[in-house]
Amino acid sequence: METNNQKNNSWKHRLHEIIYEADTKAGKLFDVVLLIAILASILLVMLESVESFDKKYHDFLNISEWVITILFSIEYFIRIISIKKPLKYIFSFYGVIDFLSTIPKYLSLFFIGSHHLAALRALRLLRVFRILKLARYIGESNNLMKALKASKAKIAVFLFFVLILCIILGTVMYMIEGEENGFTSIPRSVYWAIVTLTTVGYGDIAPNTPLGQLIASIIMILGYGIIAIPTGIVTSEMTKTNLNSVDTNTQSCKSCSAENHKDASQFCYNCGNKLK
Repeated sequence: METNNQKNNSWKHRLHEIIYEADTKAGKLFDVVLLIAILASILLVMLESVESFDKKYHDFLNISEWVITILFSIEYFIRIISIKKPLKYIFSFYGVIDFLSTIPKYLSLFFIGSHHLAALRALRLLRVFRILKLARYIGESNNLMKALKASKAKIAVFLFFVLILCIILGTVMYMIEGEENGFTSIPRSVYWAIVTLTTVGYGDIAPNTPLGQLIASIIMILGYGIIAIPTGIVTSEMTKTNLNSVDTNTQSCKSCSAENHKDASQFCYNCGNKLK
């Protein structure tokens, strides 16, 4: 006969398989239903922000949002009780997002307008990469993250160079154009240089002197080349990444909630717990 402890472990294991795993039919179904609920919740928050629609359907929107919030609350607590180390989930990325996306509706009882923070639930859509074990997309996303991490030093140096360039160009334009043309200070001139170099061009400040317009034209042309540099840095790092080593497993450790295990893994790389 099974002991109480074995029974508890058994139902916790089944819950873990459904909630945290995307390899089983039940797990896939749970994730799909969860994403539909998240999309519905985001849609409700968006519709509620439309004043005319909210006046007409306020009660329906409010009740629907409460129903979804209660469902998310139940899901949050089930996630906590179905793993051996709840704090690992609570303070994980998804744990924090789940909490922040659930609490706004309760806060709206005390603070007006705070329920709009429920739009944070859009971050939970990141779970889509675990649905139906989309290995191709998981692999590509991990490959991109590795390339970004590998190129962060180069990008940081590049951004520092751009900042120095904007300070120099802003100072030059302040000296050329002067206050009478809207360049009232060096910080404001640096702001203009950043807007122009990134080819945004708000138009709130514009050079009026021929020399200033010539420099502005050079900055605009230079901006197209500068925008392409970070893309080239990341692309270069992506070509160096070994695609065969990318983790595509969707299995989550039931002990510490660690993810990104390799397909052939039998034990968790984080805590050593035996995997399914």
